[in-house]
Amino acid sequence: MQKRIFDMKMSACLFRAGILLFFLLLPINSVFMQGYENHPYQEQQKAMVRNQIVARGIKSKAVIDAMGKVPRHMFVPYNTRTFAYNDQPLPIGHNQTISQPYIVAYMTEALGAKAGDKVLEIGTGSGYQAAILAEMGIEVFTIEIIPDLAETARRNLKRTGYNKVNTRLGDGYAGWPEEAPFDAIIITAAPEAIPQALVEQLKTGGTMILPVGPRESTQSLKKVVKRSKGIRQTTLLPVRFVPMIRSYN
Repeated sequence: MQKRIFDMKMSACLFRAGILLFFLLLPINSVFMQGYENHPYQEQQKAMVRNQIVARGIKSKAVIDAMGKVPRHMFVPYNTRTFAYNDQPLPIGHNQTISQPYIVAYMTEALGAKAGDKVLEIGTGSGYQAAILAEMGIEVFTIEIIPDLAETARRNLKRTGYNKVNTRLGDGYAGWPEEAPFDAIIITAAPEAIPQALVEQLKTGGTMILPVGPRESTQSLKKVVKRSKGIRQTTLLPVRFVPMIRSYN
């Protein structure tokens, strides 16, 4: 009888050890993301991808898949989570917003970055755009000028498993020169003109996507391609973004 009890206890210990080993061997991102595969907003997320992303012309499978996997509700304030998958921007504090899902998908597709590329993001916000890029297998460097948002983004990225995103608190106009050049740059706030320092940190042949225009008016979303001599600009569509600021008090 004692031997049987001992065997049962030993089996239970081995079972627990096996479960622990299983999770230790999983990739970090897999462990975190398993908890979000069946989140309470799953149907809303599927509808968002179907009705707001695919139906409006987004073709990139990598972008569509990422929009369907990254839990957007984990990147908005708790009291707005029920609106996370609606076709609208949402406030994230400090007079900043998270862009509507379609604009995130549109800008990401226009950027043209692929797995393995090195991308600089200006304006981390809550971390959602960085998570989308990271989900696509892109090496992400992202800069946020507002301290509270920078810390919130770090927490959001960590708890959703996107630990490899490189974050920095600082002035986006300065870029990240020690990591340059970048394959692509995406800016999620609107400067009044294309920042030359960021053009200089872009590889020749690289793409920059950014809104450009005055603070209190409609801006233009632009695609900038760096050439061996100069740049080529294309205007994509009218947009309205928060201004890109140089300092925060």
